[in-house]
Amino acid sequence: MPYTNEEGGLLNNFAREPKVYQAEPPTEGQKRTYIILGIAATALVAGLILVAFFVSKSS
Repeated sequence: MPYTNEEGGLLNNFAREPKVYQAEPPTEGQKRTYIILGIAATALVAGLILVAFFVSKSS
């Protein structure tokens, strides 16, 4: 376990903070992929709702 040293030689076992970095905005290719995945997910959910609707009507 990593320890930190304070002034005067005291040891503390507090968690070390990770390095902070700035996120990069998505590229055009990533944006296009997100849109395609969003459309596919919407179509899947709509299809499942339609199947559930038609199955419940036939019973």
